[in-house]
Amino acid sequence: MLTPRTRRTALLTLAAAFGATFVPALAENASLDAIKKRGVLKVGIKYDSPPFGSLDPKTNQVVGFEVDIAKSLARQIMGDASKIQFVQVNSSNRIPLLENGEIDLFIATATITPARLQEIDFSNVYFRAGQSLLVKKNSPVKSYKDLAGHSVCTTSGSTPEQTIRALAPQANIQTFDTYADCFTALNTGRIDAMTTDNGILIGYEKQDPAHLEVVGGVFTFEPYGIGIAKGNTALLAAVNSALATMLKDGEYAKANATWIGKPLATDIATWYGMDAKKAGDLYIAGQPKK
Repeated sequence: MLTPRTRRTALLTLAAAFGATFVPALAENASLDAIKKRGVLKVGIKYDSPPFGSLDPKTNQVVGFEVDIAKSLARQIMGDASKIQFVQVNSSNRIPLLENGEIDLFIATATITPARLQEIDFSNVYFRAGQSLLVKKNSPVKSYKDLAGHSVCTTSGSTPEQTIRALAPQANIQTFDTYADCFTALNTGRIDAMTTDNGILIGYEKQDPAHLEVVGGVFTFEPYGIGIAKGNTALLAAVNSALATMLKDGEYAKANATWIGKPLATDIATWYGMDAKKAGDLYIAGQPKK
């Protein structure tokens, strides 16, 4: 039995063979016109990735940098920031949920890669991250070169998983569905290090700065993009336009100050708004050598 992803790929291939433009029914339900008619934008967000997206235990509301971006998209596209429905996603299910039509798009710390661009479309770049390591203070692990014989965790289906397997083949690599599970394993001593993008790790470091630290520098170029179904060109254009407006009107800087807690990167003009194809190529070029 074909999965939704393989079925969709087969249909797109067939359409291409006949020189046709094909948009599956599920994608049509996420078209810009359909979304506006529905009256709500369905956005996939991670609930375990502070400061990008996390569930506030006091309010039971999801908050974070990517949540603020999603609300800005809803305000600009739907005319009202409240016309939004958040759906919890993780690294392994965000693309299937998008292709199944359960979400219209996702903003979920997703790195733009050439492989992913074969499956879905991405917006222009809205954030630049880089992979690093989170360890307990006084850990002998100071970089990925120290991981041989040590255990390290990340989330399944993520680019950090692919990278750390290539860079540290002698490490004991464990994968979890969520970063929260990975963080718990680090805190309880079941693993020696946690690896993913530096922005996420800094968020976890802030939860216990007396005992945890981010080490190893940044050893990848991770351009984040908003995931959108293949062929959904009107929605893609609307999202890219909204991202450009966010930077121009200062809304992006405000969200950055609130959640990232640092001034805008001095080189932001070199990557913000970068085309997804170029970003994917630069991701490959920026992969570290063993």
